[in-house]
Amino acid sequence: MKQYGALSPSGQHPMTWTFAFTSPWHCLASFGGSGVLRPASGTWGTLAGLLVYMAFFPFMPLWMQIGIIVAALVIGAKAAEIAGRNLGVHDHSSIVIDEVFAIWAVLMAVPDTFFWQMGAFAAFRFFDIVKIWPANYFDQSPRWHNGWGVMLDDAVAAVQAVILLHIVQFLIQ
Repeated sequence: MKQYGALSPSGQHPMTWTFAFTSPWHCLASFGGSGVLRPASGTWGTLAGLLVYMAFFPFMPLWMQIGIIVAALVIGAKAAEIAGRNLGVHDHSSIVIDEVFAIWAVLMAVPDTFFWQMGAFAAFRFFDIVKIWPANYFDQSPRWHNGWGVMLDDAVAAVQAVILLHIVQFLIQ
């Protein structure tokens, strides 16, 4: 298994398809390889999460949806930790399980219509990219350079997106 380590502290080495499928942890961290797509791997990962949500979540009871999201958070933190360690970059851009878990959480909090799903996608991507406090704390603090830090900055971005979407929903009613 190739590790970039000190050769790539900037994270500029892309995850390859081969690397994404050398381990179940890498496959999960890249969400089935969607994180390998370029450019904007986080957007591709979010789109993959949105499509999976639209295909499966409406047919599940609420308790199952919540269970899957919680499992994605916990197992995703482990997958992100392992993939980041093996890539040599703790939050490599190809690790997109954090975007997937977060977009699922945002989608659960908005009405189940195409308009709101696209709004959820746009709002989450905005907050995930700009990293408004406290998301930037989890993203930048060396204390959180682990799988939990990878997941928590997106969890915060998801909460920020939900707040914005609920304000919009209130204003247009």
